[in-house]
Formats: sequence, structure tokens, C-alpha cells
Amino acid sequence: MSTEAYVSQPVNAASHKEASYFDGGLFQYIGWSLFGLLVTVCTFGICYPWSITMILSWKARHTVINGKRLRFHGTAIGLFGNWIKWWFLCIITLGIYSFWLFIALEKWKTKHTSFE
Repeated sequence: MSTEAYVSQPVNAASHKEASYFDGGLFQYIGWSLFGLLVTVCTFGICYPWSITMILSWKARHTVINGKRLRFHGTAIGLFGNWIKWWFLCIITLGIYSFWLFIALEKWKTKHTSFE
């Protein structure tokens, strides 16, 4: 028997690939960012997790990957609980945990982002 019989034909991946794009606008981003900054300043930082989730939701609503739109389903309350925990860890480790804080936030964002 020939080994060629078991080799499948390569599929042209480019023919099955759909477009990926971001359709948000600069003025929308500036507006949401300023609104988030205003809310954060007026609440002395307490609503910062809400500001983050608002921006992440806007970014996801305007992102399409391979023809599928992203959806962010994280909540400010959920992030606030983690935020308190992360600040506590930063305090008791004298700031050492802050090196892992970026990764922890990225994991949380990824966990709460999916395709529509």
C-alpha cells in the first residue's frame, strides 16, 4: 500500500477565512474614555471597575474576528470583587503582586469575552 493514500489534500484556509475588523470610531472612544474618567474622578476611584467594564464592552461590540462579533459579559460588580482582592494582595506583598496584576486582569477580561 502506498502512504500517499493516507495523506489528505490540504484545504485552502484562505478561502474559508472571513474578515476581521474593528468598526469603532475615534470620537466614540474619546467620549467613552472621558465619561469613564469623569465617573472615576467623581466617585474617588470607587467606580473605576465600572469604567473598565464599560470600555471593554464598547471594544468588544465593535470587534469582529473571522466574521464573528465579540461580546463582553463581565460586570462591574464582578470586577470590583476581584479589584478588592488584588489590592489586598498588593498591600500584603508590599507591591510585589502588582507585577502579576496585569496578567490577572487579562485573564479576567478573556474569561468574560466570547463570540456572539
